[in-house]
Amino acid sequence: MEDNILKNSQGMALLITISVITVLIAGGLELNRRVRAAVVSAAATRDRTTLSLMASSGIHAAMAMLVKDKGESTIDSIQEDWANPEKINEVIAEIPFDDGGITVTIADELGKIQVNALVDFPKGRHFNESQKIMWDRFTRLLIARDEDTFKDIEATDIINSIKDWLDSGDDDATTGLNGAEAEYYQALDPPYKPANGPFMDTNELTRVKGITPELFRGTDLSGLETFVTVYGMTQSSQEVDGKDFAYEGGINLNTADLPVLIAMMPSENADYAQAVFDYRSEKDGETFVHDLSGDGWYKNVPEIPSDFTIDPKLIRNSSDFFRIQSTAELNGTQETVIAVVHREQEKKTGKWTCRVLRWQVSKDE
Repeated sequence: MEDNILKNSQGMALLITISVITVLIAGGLELNRRVRAAVVSAAATRDRTTLSLMASSGIHAAMAMLVKDKGESTIDSIQEDWANPEKINEVIAEIPFDDGGITVTIADELGKIQVNALVDFPKGRHFNESQKIMWDRFTRLLIARDEDTFKDIEATDIINSIKDWLDSGDDDATTGLNGAEAEYYQALDPPYKPANGPFMDTNELTRVKGITPELFRGTDLSGLETFVTVYGMTQSSQEVDGKDFAYEGGINLNTADLPVLIAMMPSENADYAQAVFDYRSEKDGETFVHDLSGDGWYKNVPEIPSDFTIDPKLIRNSSDFFRIQSTAELNGTQETVIAVVHREQEKKTGKWTCRVLRWQVSKDE
């Protein structure tokens, strides 16, 4: 009897021991899982923070290049260091990173068409005629790129609708036959109101009557969004209805992309635009051949006739609005920061700085 009791006691002890060990193992595994998850989470948080700082450092390095450039040149062109990927990489190489790296690009916002310049701000009621003519050429060019997709889109209708979105007159004075004022937008589902003022973001163009996603984004080639900007506001010498700003609409001939150059040509001659495009970048070894200072340098292009003239209201040769893109990569994860900056001079010190107008972050994990 005593032996049975002893054996039963030993069996119970064994079962209890096994149960305790099982609980301890399960607890240990759960603790291990939680610790590993915490470590992974901490590492991910560390990497995200590091990526953010890396991308930001690229933006600030680019701003430093733009400030330095302002002290060295009165014009802005594709021939300068800020527009040269190799020169940008040399600057970025001075920023030490233990792991990962960044890539930075700088683009001139005033090498694009200023959409807000289509209307004569600060009055904000009528077309800017020089811009209207250029917009007609530009819109027809976009439509001609994919006539099958855009067969039902008329350039005039697009321009009139943009003008009605911009102008301050929200009444029965719809521009042309197919413009659109508030009545049209209020009848949509869901309804919304036109701005009756400047565009704050190029994406706002997709809300304008007639501008389809395909026209805005492009199909096989770049669309409207690639070649237009909402930036370029200047102080007006007069105030009208509480508005004291204007958009001059001048495009930097030294940085404009080919489709924009074509739109600037009075004869809509693509050959002249291509000749200007090639002339700007012509090199002898590592040295640019041609001087791009002055608004009339394009007249020196051999292929262009002596009597050929681009509307002076469309031309500028400098800019203080730039778009900087900085992409940081670390451990297979990326973060991209896009900053639009305005290079401006401080009134008190006279020093040039870059003020951030827009800061956009996107992550790829």
